[in-house]
Amino acid sequence: MPSSMFSMRASHGTTLAPEQSTIFRDSMYNKPNFFYKHLLCFKRSCVSSNLAHSSVSQKDIIQCRAVEVASNRTFLKGEKFQLHDVIEAQQFDRDILSAIFEVAREMEIIEKKSRGSQLLNGYLMATLFYEPSTRTRLSFESAMKRLGGEVLTTENAREFSSAAKGETLEDTIRTVEGYTDIIVMRHFESGAARRAAMTANIPIINAGDGPGEHPTQALLDVYTIEREIGKLDGIKVGLVGDLANGRTVRSLAYLLAKYNDVKVYFVSPEEDIKEYLTSKGVEWEESADLKEVASKCDVVYQTRIQKERFGERTDLYEEACGKYIVDREILDVMQKHAVITVDVDGDPRAAYFRQAKNGLYIRMALLKLLLLGW
Repeated sequence: MPSSMFSMRASHGTTLAPEQSTIFRDSMYNKPNFFYKHLLCFKRSCVSSNLAHSSVSQKDIIQCRAVEVASNRTFLKGEKFQLHDVIEAQQFDRDILSAIFEVAREMEIIEKKSRGSQLLNGYLMATLFYEPSTRTRLSFESAMKRLGGEVLTTENAREFSSAAKGETLEDTIRTVEGYTDIIVMRHFESGAARRAAMTANIPIINAGDGPGEHPTQALLDVYTIEREIGKLDGIKVGLVGDLANGRTVRSLAYLLAKYNDVKVYFVSPEEDIKEYLTSKGVEWEESADLKEVASKCDVVYQTRIQKERFGERTDLYEEACGKYIVDREILDVMQKHAVITVDVDGDPRAAYFRQAKNGLYIRMALLKLLLLGW
């Protein structure tokens, strides 16, 4: 990906200063999960010990903008997309990632300037969700409708579908594929998306399979990093939280392994991706000291401890819960220009809403590519 170090050219033509930081989170209801030290939206002098309640004048606020990224498409327009399904992050290489991101930027233009796009007119997408979801499901449904397609949806298929009567996943997929052109599925079992893909003759997109993977979330995460700081090569990333059960961080780590000179810090109860990173030549380090890791990293990616993944092991959940929190004490030890606090949705550095919007563009791109090709 294009590199832009401490000084970055914004989309409106201004240069962002080095003392800039921004903040992301995987789920809106969680603590923020991304902290970038290369973007600034508050001058250090105006940040108080209680930023969420402080009074900040407009002249002290610098709006964050996306970094311009050069076009580098390696696939010809009209060619068939290389993937039939999107099941796991390991499917993608750097060329495909870069090309998908370029299509996502095209989708952003369509979403902003061509509200009546008919690119996928006549196509139907089914969202088959066996676990609760708001952002992912609505993001996919919005993406399809923004491109002129239609949506068939079931929000809680685990309880309100034939699965509750004992129908197998395979039979459900065989039935639903007769109604639609593409299926977006979230399931509570790891590996369920692969089973669906092996059964279906139409494209399957994995929207999260239990503690397994969440490839489209990882795609929008790395796309957002590219947009916000302008590079992926040479970055240091702290992965914090429930990595053993966290499908988002697992998929993100798989994608980060595609880039050069990336170093990963693990701050978590346990994780299972170290062997894979080692096999790909990715340097990694374990630490129980979140404060120390935060002071070293370009990106701190924090995921919640997922109570629903612990089952009856409540003692393990209680042990892990609250152990890895990015609070004011942690933020204070980060790079001096990365001063920020939590609960600042109105702060222009709070980039998790931009991150969610980027998810729309990535999913529009994937739907276009899977159904129409490049």
